[in-house]
Amino acid sequence: MNKLLKDYITFLRIEKNLSPNTIEAYQRDLKRYLRFLKTDEGITDLNKIKQKHIRKYIRILNNVHLSVTSINRAFSSIRSFHNYLSGEEIIKSNPVLLLDTPKAPRKLPTVLSPQEIDTILDVVDVSKELGVRDLAVLEILYSGGLRVSELCDLKLTDILLDAEMLRVTGKGNKQRLVPLGPRAIRCLDKYFKHVRPSFARKNKNQGRIFLSRNGNPLTRMMVWLIIKKWVSFTDIKKDISPHTLRHSFATHLLEGGADLRAVQEMLGHADISTTQIYTHLDKEYLKEVHRTFHPRW
Repeated sequence: MNKLLKDYITFLRIEKNLSPNTIEAYQRDLKRYLRFLKTDEGITDLNKIKQKHIRKYIRILNNVHLSVTSINRAFSSIRSFHNYLSGEEIIKSNPVLLLDTPKAPRKLPTVLSPQEIDTILDVVDVSKELGVRDLAVLEILYSGGLRVSELCDLKLTDILLDAEMLRVTGKGNKQRLVPLGPRAIRCLDKYFKHVRPSFARKNKNQGRIFLSRNGNPLTRMMVWLIIKKWVSFTDIKKDISPHTLRHSFATHLLEGGADLRAVQEMLGHADISTTQIYTHLDKEYLKEVHRTFHPRW
């Protein structure tokens, strides 16, 4: 089974051209699934996998309190793997054909107000090199609505300053152009002139934009820690992650009257229904609209 998994991962990399992060997630999910089949169910022949085995595995994931999102991703990995095996005629029947994806409740994302965004950006100490870099990181995350992995992967060649745009490589290696605001451009300019050269001399960084003090490309965890650090200097009590800035970017654009399709394009969403979660509005605003326009008021 390990050889088939290896062949499948090669298929994802070469024929599907999926991003390294996506491939890593598939591989992690499927290794855990195959280990369950062998260790818990004694299955070494893929033709002996039935729907009941997959259902049991999903129940186990639920029992260990894995998030619904993680369970859905695991199920998606399993379904894709079995579809590949069936398409290659490695298995005689596909056990996932009649299985439904576990339903995930739609939760509204945590969003910061424009004032809270300003509060976080204002506490960054730009008298120090790391502060200059951190402010550029925060500005790009909020100005462009980037995923943290997209930010970490940014290369020098992705900055199109003449067009005031950023070339972003998203999920599935799909590229999109994201506008850069004047504040983000100023922060990047200061970082490039006064900080990045000294960081870049210390290590090979493959042309990445954002570097650590040692010259290594920033990781997702490092970006998360940067945000936690500066939020700790404010009175904001919300649970804030890099994705919170992306949520806030989308929400603020839509509340300001931006077109949903334009926001979808900037976020890099394949399906507009994913973008629609950001169309939630403040309850008081809804009440005000109701009071203003309903004939019974």
